[in-house]
Amino acid sequence: MTLPTTLDQWLAHCEQLHPKTIDMTLDRVRLLCDRLGLRFTVPVVAVAGTNGKGSSCAMLEAVALQAGYRVGLYIKPHLVHFNERCRINGEMASDALLLEHFQAVEAVRDGITLTWFEYTTLVIMRALAQAPLDLVILEVGMGGRLDAVNAVDADVALITSIALDHTEFLGDNREAIGREKAGIMRPAKPVVVSDPQPPVSLQARATELGADLRQLGVDFNFQGDKQQWGWRGRSTRFNGLAYPALRGANQLLNAAGVLAVLEALRDRLPVNAQAVRNGLAMVELPGRFQIVPGQPTLVLDVAHNPQSVAALALNLDQMGFYPATHAVFGAMRDKDLATLLPHLAPLVDHWHLTDLPTPRAARADELAGLVQAALVQEVPAGRTVGIHTHPSPDAALRAAAAAADPADRIVVFGSFFTVGGVLKDGLPRLAARHLG
Repeated sequence: MTLPTTLDQWLAHCEQLHPKTIDMTLDRVRLLCDRLGLRFTVPVVAVAGTNGKGSSCAMLEAVALQAGYRVGLYIKPHLVHFNERCRINGEMASDALLLEHFQAVEAVRDGITLTWFEYTTLVIMRALAQAPLDLVILEVGMGGRLDAVNAVDADVALITSIALDHTEFLGDNREAIGREKAGIMRPAKPVVVSDPQPPVSLQARATELGADLRQLGVDFNFQGDKQQWGWRGRSTRFNGLAYPALRGANQLLNAAGVLAVLEALRDRLPVNAQAVRNGLAMVELPGRFQIVPGQPTLVLDVAHNPQSVAALALNLDQMGFYPATHAVFGAMRDKDLATLLPHLAPLVDHWHLTDLPTPRAARADELAGLVQAALVQEVPAGRTVGIHTHPSPDAALRAAAAAADPADRIVVFGSFFTVGGVLKDGLPRLAARHLG
């Protein structure tokens, strides 16, 4: 067989190896880890949860880099380029680097049918394991217990908020989902929980394993005013902190969890207050309540489940007055769309619904029916709301920008595919028509 020679070819190759997109087991990945001799000699942090994983990973990376450490990060999914998933010292991995590790995985695979996610996870973990690093951060996928990342024994586990998502695989209630996320815990190792109301199953599993559980509100906490905030842990305090550069009401919860992780690692990777301040002030993560200046204002958010969309609605409501809000929305058919749409229905004046380039996605005309149902439920009868359908996110954004006045705002949300679709040619700079 002729092996692929480009990154795109390797990614296409990975899609053809297994009959299922998701096949939850660790057996194949563990076997390949052994064949590859995949081991980490530096501290590893595994980050699981429903919402807030990406933000927490980005903040942890930013603070550690400011402290002078060499950091490797596996974060997902990507918005535009696969390389976004693997960051070494703050930079995306190059095609050339990744190709080396695709070849290494293929050389030991010996007919084992890995899923695309399993294959690419092995590639990126091998790239990080062989890089000269001081800290490795691994974002877990949708679950925890059977996620490919869990083949690695992390030194510290971080579990962010728990909400209903991927219920067909993880369970239909927070307790069941919590048990799946708790699968990343290890005996006697620290596990930080930044969910302010965690499922009981998390604590139960920590007790069962003898893990070192560190809970928000018990082992660490934070407080603040309009100007600054402070954090207190078991033996560490940080005062006079600027608010994280990542916007949104939930980012302090994520930042508090990150500082608890750093406290757990302080004997191996000490971090001073200035590194914390600089890291939180400089952190960047596209698509997490990202506000793009222009006319109209553009907001990009990958929110795609009821909890994250509720947070998005709160953040939008706190932005101030805009004459009209235009929404560009595309989403997966398997999400709880009937529950998440009512959160934004009262705030949106014009809906621009889009198809997405994946079979999992709901069609724009399907979304139109769901939006109409949400409007009946949440919007007064006398108010007129526009509903439009489009073949792609960039087409939807162009239509929204053409219809908007300069003082309006456009919010793009619903999926990584939706936000990635408007970012594929770079960050949009909008210049709406002016009132005449």
